[in-house]
Amino acid sequence: MKRFLSSIIGAVVLLTVFAFTTFKADTYKADVKESKIGWFAKKVTGQHNGYVNLKEGFISVEKGKITGGEFTMDMESINCEDIKDAGMNGKLVGHLKSDDFFSVAKNPTAKFVIKKVEYTGKKGNDDTYNLSGDLTIKGITNSVTFDAKTSGNGKKITAAAKLTFDRTLWKIEFRSGKIFENLGDKLIYDDVELTLNMTFVK
Repeated sequence: MKRFLSSIIGAVVLLTVFAFTTFKADTYKADVKESKIGWFAKKVTGQHNGYVNLKEGFISVEKGKITGGEFTMDMESINCEDIKDAGMNGKLVGHLKSDDFFSVAKNPTAKFVIKKVEYTGKKGNDDTYNLSGDLTIKGITNSVTFDAKTSGNGKKITAAAKLTFDRTLWKIEFRSGKIFENLGDKLIYDDVELTLNMTFVK
């Protein structure tokens, strides 16, 4: 009986060790210099685009597939690419950092945390996913869902995605048609698009 119990206990211990060894997630840290986050927004009379720097981030990977992760954006680094005049460019960037938009002095970072991962298959050499998670901007958190793809090897993973969010859900209401009437050609559309091109290393 003692020998039988010892065998059972030994088997349980081995299975537990095997489970933790087999399914332990690997962590890949974001390479902030190799990663790029673009933004794009439209208004009645035109559009603007630029970049915001990645501050930090990581993804968790099990058996070659993403299982979780998060990244933080440095909102103080936001810039504009399409306006070439330095004075006009600085005026727009200053406005984006103001309380009319991202309130950067009070909220210097924005963050996305993955809450749910659905692997949607292989497309060419890429693994594709549907990701859901919490996007925090101006201290306000809402859930967003978007598609992403990854490629790489055991040491390096690149990820690409496009994420569109309705700025009014984060209280960014300046010249929004949902909030103000009769804006005419001063209206700014609510959707903001982020283009994520990120590199993670083990």
